[in-house]
Amino acid sequence: MTAAEILARIPSLKALVVGDICLDRWCNYDPRLGEPSRETGLERVAVAGTQTTPGAGGTVASNLAALGCRGVSVLGVVADDGHGYELRQAIQARGIDQSLLVTAPGATFTYTKLINIHTGAEDLGRIDYLSFPPPHEAEEQLIARLLEAAPGVDCVLVADQMETAAGGVVTPAVRQALASLAASHPGLLVWIDSRLRIELFRNAVLKPNEREAAEACERLGLEPGNYRGLREHTGAPLLMVTHGGGGVSIYRDGFETRVPTAKVENPIDICGAGDSFSAGATLALCAGASEEEAARFAHLVTSVTIMKPGTGTASPAEVLSAERMMPA
Repeated sequence: MTAAEILARIPSLKALVVGDICLDRWCNYDPRLGEPSRETGLERVAVAGTQTTPGAGGTVASNLAALGCRGVSVLGVVADDGHGYELRQAIQARGIDQSLLVTAPGATFTYTKLINIHTGAEDLGRIDYLSFPPPHEAEEQLIARLLEAAPGVDCVLVADQMETAAGGVVTPAVRQALASLAASHPGLLVWIDSRLRIELFRNAVLKPNEREAAEACERLGLEPGNYRGLREHTGAPLLMVTHGGGGVSIYRDGFETRVPTAKVENPIDICGAGDSFSAGATLALCAGASEEEAARFAHLVTSVTIMKPGTGTASPAEVLSAERMMPA
C-alpha cells in the first residue's frame, strides 16, 4: 500500500489510547529577569509565557487525530487539579474524546519544560509532577471502561511511560485486562509501548526501541539482541524494534526482517518520535498495510514530526510531501 492509500482509509478507523496521559507544559523563561528572591536569595526562573499540549499517551492521541483518525479516545487517570483541567482542555481542543478519563486523588502527571526565550533551548532541568498507581477504586473503574470501550474500536494503543519502579496507570491488573482483550478479540490490534516493562505484557504487538528491547532481554536473562526470544517470551504476534535512523526490525512467527529507513539529517526535536511511529504504524496496520509497509509509513510520519519543535504531529499533506522527498 502507498501512503495515499493508507491515508484514505484512516478516517474510517477508531482508536483508543490507554495508559499514562500527561500534560506537557512548555514554559518560556527569560534569564535576563532572573533576579534573586528577597525571601530566599535564590535566583528565580521568570516564566514569560506557557503553552500546553497533551503528552505521553496524549502525544500518541494527537498524532492519531492529526493523521485523520476521526474517532480517537483517551483512557487514563487525572487528578482534580489545575493541571488536570489544562490537560482536559488541551485534549478537547484537538478533537479527541476525553470522556473516558478517570478522576482520582493525587497530582496529574505533568512535564514542565523550561525553554530559554532567547535561544529556544530547553536548558534548565524539567519539573515533573509524577503520578503513581491509582487507588483500587480508580483502577477498577479504568479497567471497566477499557473492557467496555475496546470492542468498539479498531486498535488500542498502550502508553506505559511512567519511569518509576511502581509505574503509573498501567498496573499489573491493567496488563492482565489487556492480555485478555488481545486473546479474546483477535481482530483487535493491541499495541504496546512501554519504557521499562515491555517484557511483562502478553499477547499484544510490542514496539520497544533498541535500548528498551536490550534492557528487556537483560532482565529476562536473554542474550543481547535476542529479539526473537523476547517475542516468544511475551507471546507477541508481532514485535517491532525501532533503531532511530537505522530502521526497524520486524519479528513475527517464522519471519524476521529489517526495514531500512532514510536518515533525517539535523532533526530539530526527536522528543515524541516513538509516539509518532506508534500512531503511524498502528493506523497503517489497521488500514490493511503489511508490517513492512506500516513501518515505512510510520517512518514518514516520524520524519515530519522530528523536524518540529516539541512533540509535533504530521498532517496527511505533510506525510505525502515527505514520501515524495524520500529517495527511491
